[in-house]
Amino acid sequence: MTQETFTLSGENFHLRKAVESDVVPIVELMVNDVLRRAENTATAEGHTQYLDAFHAIDADPAHLLVVVTDDAATVVATMQLTIIPGLARMGAARLLVEAVRVDEKLRGNGLGTAMMEWAIAEGQRRGASLVQLTSDKSREGAHRFYERLGFEPSHVGFKLFL
Repeated sequence: MTQETFTLSGENFHLRKAVESDVVPIVELMVNDVLRRAENTATAEGHTQYLDAFHAIDADPAHLLVVVTDDAATVVATMQLTIIPGLARMGAARLLVEAVRVDEKLRGNGLGTAMMEWAIAEGQRRGASLVQLTSDKSREGAHRFYERLGFEPSHVGFKLFL
């Protein structure tokens, strides 16, 4: 069920909650990301890890995996939202935005902005008072994009792979 429709340059794009059949096109978007290609396989079929992850996300109301489709019902973008309750900031909930991917042919048409504006509003609807995300330090274009939306590069992120 469509939660939002964005009309950009005369084309309609429909944002909705992801369903299991979206897993393969979501993985294809990740595989098309040069920085993350090595972390994903070119085909999601037969890889239970992707379906297991989808089911874990889908089962937890703190998580929302969405896709954006065009009028032909082709998945052209995705992102995952997670509400994180916390004691910091007087018990403020945070919205974590992860795995934002837009088909490279559609970059620059306003779809990413529309998605992020929707995500921020969704975070507010879910009680978040802060939106946070991480972006690979080599993605300078993405950093400029997020800063145009009002995000500030306020922290240094660390990762430890297990």
